[in-house]
Amino acid sequence: MAFSEVVRSPAYEQVAHQLREAILDGALAPGDELPAERELCAQFGVSRTTVREALRALQAQGLAVAAGPTAPLRVPPARDLSTGPLRDSLVHLLRLGRVPLADLVELRCALEAAAVAAAATRAVARPRSAASPAVPPTTDDAADHLADARAALAEMRIVGDDVAAFEAADVRFHVALVAASGNEALQLVMLAVRDSVSAHLRDALAALPAPRRAIARLTRQHEAILAAVEAGDARDAELLLRDHVMGFYRGNA
Repeated sequence: MAFSEVVRSPAYEQVAHQLREAILDGALAPGDELPAERELCAQFGVSRTTVREALRALQAQGLAVAAGPTAPLRVPPARDLSTGPLRDSLVHLLRLGRVPLADLVELRCALEAAAVAAAATRAVARPRSAASPAVPPTTDDAADHLADARAALAEMRIVGDDVAAFEAADVRFHVALVAASGNEALQLVMLAVRDSVSAHLRDALAALPAPRRAIARLTRQHEAILAAVEAGDARDAELLLRDHVMGFYRGNA
């Protein structure tokens, strides 16, 4: 039997590992301030340079944030953790040719279709309100997210041929629908996947000879998806979402 030589890990990695475990285990809770550099140096028996390298590693992972250049590092709430590392990995794999763009689009489609179906099933089956007879009431948090989706949809209707404005409203619309599913895991993964392919989709829209017509068509598709979700029609919402995402990609691949 052959064994590999033992390799010592750098001191900063060991410091970062212990701090990371303290954060993930809850010993350092969201909002807590990390100990000062001097205190960390004393506790770990390492130099300030080592501590700073460890803290930079935690910041790169989104596990420590500061409100400003001189503000102390704090543990962010879970909802503020960035999907950046996952998104960046997907972008790198895409550019290296390890993951075809079509595969990422299909993954986004599958995740978001599941999310809108879940959002639709959260609709509460009770009489519609007199104030808004066209929109059935939903659970409180889902209702807030669907209101965000309706606001984004209203912006889409007035952007004309402004691709950048449409893209911004489109992002808000899709993020709101996924958030309405109530599934945090779906939301985080879908955001990373969507971000990794958004440049292609945005560029394809901008390259169209008549973006105004395409924007109007996509807006109508958004209207149909949102109507299905608000009506509690999970199957229709899922099918419409799949047609919307895959239809645009296939038409502009």
